[in-house]
Amino acid sequence: MRLLPLMLSLLCIPLVSAQAGLTIFAATSLTDAFESLATAFEAQQPGVSLQLNFASSSSLAAQIIAGAPADIFASANEKQLELVVADGRVDGETARSFAHNQLVLALPVDNPAGIKSPRDLADEGYLLVLAAAGTPIRAYTDAMLQSYASEYGADFSRRVRRNLASEESNVRQVVARLALGEADAGIVYQTDALGDVAEQLLVIEIDAAHNQLAAYPIAPLADSANLDLAMTFIDFVLSDAGRDILAEHGFCPPAILEADPLSEANDLPTVPPSFADENTQAQAKRCPSPIESR
Repeated sequence: MRLLPLMLSLLCIPLVSAQAGLTIFAATSLTDAFESLATAFEAQQPGVSLQLNFASSSSLAAQIIAGAPADIFASANEKQLELVVADGRVDGETARSFAHNQLVLALPVDNPAGIKSPRDLADEGYLLVLAAAGTPIRAYTDAMLQSYASEYGADFSRRVRRNLASEESNVRQVVARLALGEADAGIVYQTDALGDVAEQLLVIEIDAAHNQLAAYPIAPLADSANLDLAMTFIDFVLSDAGRDILAEHGFCPPAILEADPLSEANDLPTVPPSFADENTQAQAKRCPSPIESR
């Protein structure tokens, strides 16, 4: 009888210790995919709960640098993760690239402006909506527009930006404006033109010579209170099951699994890689067409 209270207390320990959670900061363009990944991961890990915080990668990086508690950061480009690494909250050796994305020209489904290609964006009279400067999607967009200079003139980007009617804090807000018919055109990730919103958008592919390869790195926060669990989730994202979920949501397969994208940070390009670059052509061929994904 004297042992009974001790035995009962020991029985309670697994129930308490089984409760664990992670706070994951993820780029807005990962919303649908990470919600699916979280559901699948929680099903494999009874007692584990995931809290997802979605915003633009630049906003998330700023929050983390300001001291916001988090366990994992999944960014839409390397630059924002580099900032967190430089601040000391992420060990660059733990960063992994897990998926890629590409750009599409998105229009309201009825296309009232009659836009047929990116070239039309430089004509007067269109209402263009883009993500705000400083966000990864805007960096990729600016690089894409600049790549047309040899074909459409050195001032092509300036003429396109002349039609800029709105700058949104993240790419999902760009999609929302287009779906509501509040703008004539916008540049978004191909993954954002899928799902429920697909019926409300017309998607035009961007030629591979001008498209941009958006790389998504993920890493645990060095001061995470659940570092082992954070690494377990990242391993799940990189697993066959995780990659299948990402592919279902329109992401391209990762080009890097074992290598660390930040291990030679000083050598990283300051401009996102275009599909025209030799090193990204093979990856581009592995990336499904946004039209086929629909």
